[in-house]
Amino acid sequence: MPVEVAKTAGFCFGVNRAVKILEELTERGEKVCTLGPIIHNPQVIDDFQKKGVRIIDSPDEADKDSTVVIRAHGITVQTRQRLDELGIRYVDTTCPYVMKIHKIVGENTSENNVLLIAGDDKHPEVCGFRSVAKGESFVVKTLEETEKLFENNPELFRKEIILVFQTTFSVEEGKKILNFLKNLCTKAIYFDTICKATQNRQQEALEMSKRCDAMIVVGGHFSSNTVKLRSVCEKNCPTFLIESAKELYDIDFSAFSLVGVTAGASTPARIIKEVHITMSEILNNENQTSDDIYFVKAMEENSEGAVNTEAHVVGIVVGMTPSEIQVDTGRKYAGFVPAEEYSNDPSADYQKELKIGDKIDLIIMKTNDSEGTMMLSKRRFDDKNAWDKIVEAYENKEMLEATIAQAVKGGVLAYPKGVRVFIPGSLLGVPKGSELSESVGQTVKLLIIEADKQKKRAVGSVRAAKNIERSESFEKVWQDAEEGKEYIGTVKSIVPYGAFVDIGGAEGMVHISELSWKRIKNPSEVVSVGDEIKVYVKALIDEDGKRKISLGYKTADTNPWEIFIRNNEVGSVIDVKIVRFCTFGAFAEISEGLEGLIHISQIANRHIASPKDELTIGEVVKAKVIGIDTEKKHVNLSIRALLEDDEPVEVAEAAEEAEETVAEEAAEEAAPAEETAE
Repeated sequence: MPVEVAKTAGFCFGVNRAVKILEELTERGEKVCTLGPIIHNPQVIDDFQKKGVRIIDSPDEADKDSTVVIRAHGITVQTRQRLDELGIRYVDTTCPYVMKIHKIVGENTSENNVLLIAGDDKHPEVCGFRSVAKGESFVVKTLEETEKLFENNPELFRKEIILVFQTTFSVEEGKKILNFLKNLCTKAIYFDTICKATQNRQQEALEMSKRCDAMIVVGGHFSSNTVKLRSVCEKNCPTFLIESAKELYDIDFSAFSLVGVTAGASTPARIIKEVHITMSEILNNENQTSDDIYFVKAMEENSEGAVNTEAHVVGIVVGMTPSEIQVDTGRKYAGFVPAEEYSNDPSADYQKELKIGDKIDLIIMKTNDSEGTMMLSKRRFDDKNAWDKIVEAYENKEMLEATIAQAVKGGVLAYPKGVRVFIPGSLLGVPKGSELSESVGQTVKLLIIEADKQKKRAVGSVRAAKNIERSESFEKVWQDAEEGKEYIGTVKSIVPYGAFVDIGGAEGMVHISELSWKRIKNPSEVVSVGDEIKVYVKALIDEDGKRKISLGYKTADTNPWEIFIRNNEVGSVIDVKIVRFCTFGAFAEISEGLEGLIHISQIANRHIASPKDELTIGEVVKAKVIGIDTEKKHVNLSIRALLEDDEPVEVAEAAEEAEETVAEEAAEEAAPAEETAE
């Protein structure tokens, strides 16, 4: 009788990460306790309790010298505050998907809307969501409960509803609740927060249950994930929920031709393996012939002899499932590498990194002669060699690449070369006050700044690596740059005295006086952060070993003076705008960045006491160019020259000389003052 095992069976990412972290803490001999069971699997819990791990229900039960592990379900805001109040060291293994829902609830709820959670109101994950909500909240398990909730609280139809789902919620039931809200609530905002791994697991279980005669669901009786799987399967065929392989002997399989096996997110690969092997024994035992027995015996007699644990072997990949890698080691045993024994790095995905036929170095963990299997570990082999590489990288100041695996108190963890490296938050290179959890999943370059092989302690710095990269980029640009060379750069930051622009990995500064031909008070009047602008090298400055690149932005072809000279001459009539007054006349804007002076004697064809008697700020008038001083870049304008003289005005030579003097003063006043950066 064939047995089909689901590809998605076994630990999900969040659970696998939590268990690995707890294993690392116990292996280091730390005193550890968990806030609630680390996962809903009695065998795993029992193994950890034998290693001294204690389960507590609240922070107050923790010893002062112990480390508290927050499980993948997460905790409430109040529990986290209590941990901080007590000063207890804790490691947060909350699943990133759960943390995402905390963020959604925090950002989208208020006193004016209502949070609706589809899930189990007693589940720790749901309790965590509710603790973040800023307003009223409700929890429903089914469509019927949802309908009853709105029936008893009709005012909810008029309120804005924020809907989220427990990560392990039934996909089928979730669709029903969502359709109900879409049809009846005009102000419903929903977020698809059912974990993708859960959705895939439930979908595969549904499809298997339709083609199999019976389904075995492996997992804890109190696991939400496992209970949902049973609910999905039992609608299509007889379904049995078991926690261990020994429970299979109580099931009568005689009426079934094809049996499917799936498992919840809290079920270790080894238990799934045991169930698979035991089922094969039960279903095939009666059909075993004497020839089969003879064949097995012959294989044992021709084996290579006893296999020593901790020995190094090379395996060839012959198959992969989400729970294990199957390998051929050239021995009589069927070799397999459990998913958790592939790598120390939680972000490692062997289904993407390996292919059939690849050779991998392994360490023998244990053999099972009766089953003919051999459990192997790539992680343990890597551990023996990885520290040498980390120490070498530290000594040679070699940059390493790694993916941020998780956020912990005070920083994050990454696993370059498979070694756990702590990166303090201050050395992560993110803005102060940023959520460290937002860095999880990002691939970064880092520099090892501390490596103690004996204590198995390594500290890394992303900031140091970025500084090196910036220095290298600056050096490359500096060697290639020359005065006048043009670049397309990106504005990186703005300060009161200018803008810093990235020109291919190196930053140069455009002084505020170089941004515009007209007077501006702040660089933001011309450019914004993120703008791509054309700049040129104005100067390369090297003072006492400090090298700076001065950039220019405004160019001769945009110089308003040059444009004016090209298009006008003495006698030209132009439109100008009155922009300001002085005692001896009015200044008029000819074009952006260029002004001319209309002397008081040139405003009207009669004597006036003040320019304000004839003109207003912002007024556009026609004026004649009566003088151009190319050396001083000064333009004299006249309105009077375009008017007929009603009352002749006496203009003595002394007045003309005075006009020239004040014109020079006016030109100096009109010229923008150069601002220099300290």
